[in-house]
Amino acid sequence: MKKKNWIVVTILLMIGAGMYSCKNKPANETVIEPVEETALPSEVEETYLTAVENYFIHEIGSQYSQAQVCIPCLTIVDVDESNAEDIRVWGDFWVFNYDISGDTLKTVSEGSHPGLVHVKKSDKGFDVVGFDRVEDGAGNLASAKKIFGDKFDAFHAINSDSDKREAYRAKGIADYVKKNNLRVSLYQDFGWPAIRIPKE
Repeated sequence: MKKKNWIVVTILLMIGAGMYSCKNKPANETVIEPVEETALPSEVEETYLTAVENYFIHEIGSQYSQAQVCIPCLTIVDVDESNAEDIRVWGDFWVFNYDISGDTLKTVSEGSHPGLVHVKKSDKGFDVVGFDRVEDGAGNLASAKKIFGDKFDAFHAINSDSDKREAYRAKGIADYVKKNNLRVSLYQDFGWPAIRIPKE
């Protein structure tokens, strides 16, 4: 396959930081404005990105305090699928675990894991075979520049925009809630107002 680039394309898929555009607003409930997306071909959504999603749910989300629902937020910076043995997916990846309380998803735990995911295609499907993770602490900037290379500016534009990231998160929650027929209409981080889940 040819290399396909989707800069700042957001894939927010099923199953399950809290940087709110609403955190300084006094309302008890806030509605996040919808984010515009560029849809990827269904082939992409059903293949290696599903493997990436499952990796963050089972391998990364499981490292945090457990809850009823795990919804990853996968904000894709770039994809190189030219080598089926090493499909490379750069992104700003987040994991959120929620418990359900009434009509509200309440955040139990969360974490940020930007970096480069390596996916291998086989006759049986797609498997994540490696993850180059941006370091925390003092090595953060240097490792991000090394991993993202000429894609660093695109990554930084996503990672530094908390309002847009929150909109992506809300859209991902909305997709998950619809797909799984959950009877919830709000999500809430501890100590902050509840946010209404957007409708299509």
